[in-house]
Amino acid sequence: MKVSDSSSTAPGSGGTRRRSETTRNAILVAARERFAADGYERATIRAIARDAGIDPSMVMRYYGNKEGLFAAAVSIDLRMPDMAALPREEVGWRLVAHFLGMWEENEVLTALLRVGATNGAGAERMQEIFRDQMMPVAYAVCPDPQQAPARAALAAAQLLGLALTRYVLRFPPTVALSREELTAWLAPTVQRYLTAPSP
Repeated sequence: MKVSDSSSTAPGSGGTRRRSETTRNAILVAARERFAADGYERATIRAIARDAGIDPSMVMRYYGNKEGLFAAAVSIDLRMPDMAALPREEVGWRLVAHFLGMWEENEVLTALLRVGATNGAGAERMQEIFRDQMMPVAYAVCPDPQQAPARAALAAAQLLGLALTRYVLRFPPTVALSREELTAWLAPTVQRYLTAPSP
């Protein structure tokens, strides 16, 4: 049965807004699943609309085109912790623990990683997210601000590599490790990338 988005209720009414929000959410959920399963190129507006139980014209009405839908579907706030408030020696541990929680609680990141590995638009979106939200962390803790971009990139390589092998490719030894074990292994490396003196 298709999701209804009828505007028969008076303009500005709570019922219309709730239906509109329900429709938007249904589209975004379907889009994330479809982009994650098929990649950006193969995912179609028609397939996403079918998964959401609506007419394809509704997807176009809300998001304009596939590019607009993709941008909305993978919009994410990493909710980065305030590193300035942490003891410097805890930065690596805190980042790894934070990202493990994000990967396991937010399917959008996993969908974005899958798409980003095979599609230019997905890769650009992932780059934007990590540039805009990871760079401030590096600037806050690294000893030389000029090195912040490189240090942020190295830390991101560790975090994204872990996510790829654990949540996308699902390497059995990586999947088998507990979050505590993963944090213990990875945190010292992330800490070194962000705060150690230059080699």
